Amino acid sequence: MLVICALAILWFALVPVAGAFTSRRRWRAFRRRFDELRLRPLLDYARYSAGEAGQFRFIGGFESITDGHTLWLRGRALTIPVLLTEAHIYVLPMPEDFGLADFEPGEGSPERVRWDKITTLTEGAKVFVGGALLMRDKRLTFVATKETPLLVIFYEGPDRSLTTRVIRSGRRRNEYWNTLTPYALILGGFAEIFIAVNYLSRPAFRLTVITAAAAALLPLFPLIPPGIVFTILYQRLWRRARIFRAYRDLVMLPLVHLPSGQMEGILPDGERYGGVRRHSLTPGEEQAIPLLIPLRAAEKAKDWYIFGALAPAHGEVPNAGQDGLPLPAEPQDVFAVYGAIPGSPPALARKFTLQAYILEAVSWCMLLAGIGLNVFFLVMIIRLLGG
Repeated sequence: MLVICALAILWFALVPVAGAFTSRRRWRAFRRRFDELRLRPLLDYARYSAGEAGQFRFIGGFESITDGHTLWLRGRALTIPVLLTEAHIYVLPMPEDFGLADFEPGEGSPERVRWDKITTLTEGAKVFVGGALLMRDKRLTFVATKETPLLVIFYEGPDRSLTTRVIRSGRRRNEYWNTLTPYALILGGFAEIFIAVNYLSRPAFRLTVITAAAAALLPLFPLIPPGIVFTILYQRLWRRARIFRAYRDLVMLPLVHLPSGQMEGILPDGERYGGVRRHSLTPGEEQAIPLLIPLRAAEKAKDWYIFGALAPAHGEVPNAGQDGLPLPAEPQDVFAVYGAIPGSPPALARKFTLQAYILEAVSWCMLLAGIGLNVFFLVMIIRLLGG
């Protein structure tokens, strides 16, 4: 019995959970890498013609693939090659609505694809690339290195929505179901069936056979009544926790461009960027300035923080608020976030993190309660059969 329980815990719990932590770490690295690249200069014709090498980001249209591994991207006045070997390539799924009215990370996670599988993409698809621009074959080329992995994202929709979409959806929907889970369930099921078959011809071990056979079906327990009710609650709570983790990352997006503890910084293109604290917003301002998170998520907002391009340091303020503070405008850099946050970003981030942890813990309790309920009924049936 102990062996049967140990095998079930190992293959049906420990291995998938280990894969879940690995998956979460991988997606966290993906979002962190994208955030780092937002701070890099945007590659343009002047920098490229001057032969500047270094870390850059670039947006262009899919033009062609040559020699099987070199992607050519066409920008406004520049066509550049991208060496796809060893690059981290993702396809961002197209959402139903490109707006942020819903706020929920409903679209699927970006799909990781191999570099030799992108030839089916249609010409003209939008591509974001960020990483090292180095000299290859007498031409500056985006290449992947061990120190600086190359990030390539295929997407559709407005360029300005790319940052929030990547950060919002760059996480797995169901972390329990990862690359390790199918193999773990198969191996665990085969191990339990092997034990059952091995003792099948021994009448004295009838209870062992029944227990091993039941353990082989353990992954199906969350889908069997009456425990399925707890599974539905688990899914809803886990999805809500995922939303709170997305809110946490969204409110911290503007701070990437700001020095620690300061409300003003400089974007890679030299534009002044920062945040303005306001006690309230007029109805017109609430409609004109987009929200980075829904107002209901912050409950009662004591203060508003509006982030965007600041007015020149010297000169007239073209857009002053009701209390005389200059309201930020939409930045020229499409990767710089423009919007209002109903509360202090660090405080909201801590709040959303705590809420996500609590919901995740409660959701796991719900899932285990449902499995435990089904196991209880199964044990009662086994005892009746064994008696």
